[in-house]
Amino acid sequence: MRIKHHPILDDDSRKCNASIIVDGKKVPAIEGEPIAAALLAAGIRKIRETSKYHKPRGIFCAIGRCTDCVMIVDGVPNVRTCVTPVRDGMVVRTQKGLGEWGEKP
Repeated sequence: MRIKHHPILDDDSRKCNASIIVDGKKVPAIEGEPIAAALLAAGIRKIRETSKYHKPRGIFCAIGRCTDCVMIVDGVPNVRTCVTPVRDGMVVRTQKGLGEWGEKP
């Protein structure tokens, strides 16, 4: 799902050099890219569920202004994944509702 050949930006020669654990599954990533970019590249579109109606949400603004991309990252809820860089070994979980601190799988 990554753009490998771009007519203006040239070819992407970056390699996946990190991995994150997303809802118990290992996902390849590029260290420093936004978590949301790694998720989209892996085909993961559902980021969280709303608290009232439990509806799925994905990436919306992708610049850190809205809260549609919040997830639980290393036990911390409400992390905006569109502006949070990947670090090798991160544990990321789909957030349901408002999330809770230190929430375990």
